[in-house]
Amino acid sequence: MSYADVGITILWTFLFGYIIVASIDFGAGFFSYYSVVTGHQNVIHNIVQRYLSPVWEVTNVFLVFFYVGLVGFFPDAAYYYGTALLVLGSVAIVLLAIRGAYYAFNTYGSSTKERSKVYMALYGATGLLIPAGLSTILAISEGGIIEEAGGRVLFDWREFFTNPYTWSVIILAIVSVLYISAMFLAYYAKKARDQGAFKILRGYALFWSGPTILASLFAFFQIYKQNPEHFMAMIDNSWMFVASLLFFLVAVYFMVKGENLGLGFIAVMLQFGFAWFGYGRSHLPYILYPYINIHESITNESTAIALIIVFAAGLLVVIPSIVLIMRLFLFNAKYVSGQSPKKG
Repeated sequence: MSYADVGITILWTFLFGYIIVASIDFGAGFFSYYSVVTGHQNVIHNIVQRYLSPVWEVTNVFLVFFYVGLVGFFPDAAYYYGTALLVLGSVAIVLLAIRGAYYAFNTYGSSTKERSKVYMALYGATGLLIPAGLSTILAISEGGIIEEAGGRVLFDWREFFTNPYTWSVIILAIVSVLYISAMFLAYYAKKARDQGAFKILRGYALFWSGPTILASLFAFFQIYKQNPEHFMAMIDNSWMFVASLLFFLVAVYFMVKGENLGLGFIAVMLQFGFAWFGYGRSHLPYILYPYINIHESITNESTAIALIIVFAAGLLVVIPSIVLIMRLFLFNAKYVSGQSPKKG
């Protein structure tokens, strides 16, 4: 296994961690706002806030590691993606700043915590707009949108906005966020023995399961039009996508039954894990088709070794930290039920 293979595997793992943790976060934000609009705020808002309070400050660690590592391992990524990220990345940063500001004021603000519907609307909207914006990088990576001509990197905005694959990825990102978040929050409400919140969140989870699988199929077949070479590589790795579908059925089965929801959410993670790594594996050796090949664009050997050590150590720090947060807060019996975990 080459340094390039090890590097991209580590980065892909960081990005997968971000997808799961951030999807719960983003979806929870949207559901929090939706509960205000539909009058369910008193039923599910507390469950959502108990999840968000200890988690929101660490969510973006995975994303920061990924982008720093991407440029570190594959310097050409900064050259080619810089044009796209100048606009799309800036928009995402602004949205993340808006979301962070809401968290800060909501968590550390006045004890009355008056929530303006305008702020809540912005907060809920960012839960969908951020993943939609970030997901476009996957569409760009398939080629046909970024071109190099005359020593300059050109971004074809017309192709970007009129390309069906771009919109298929955006739709998939949005519905996946809502599905992953609803599946986890329903499990969380069940663990808290909050039947009112569980009933509503279970309905959300089952509702968004259908659009998620349809959006996945739509995006899958749009790749054939956008990048036939990648599509054929996905067919060669079809067993991973079949496994993803099977775990989807397992997760939905447990949610329908309303039992073993912890195992159900593990099935959700495996569902997206097989799909994510199947997509990534079939995309190799390209990060950006046809310009960035991981074996040709990898940094020098000494830098690659240093980065592998640092990022592997980062995984060994971040993962236990997330587990610790879960044990102290998310899966602490008193905290889940609405009490302080410090109380005797």
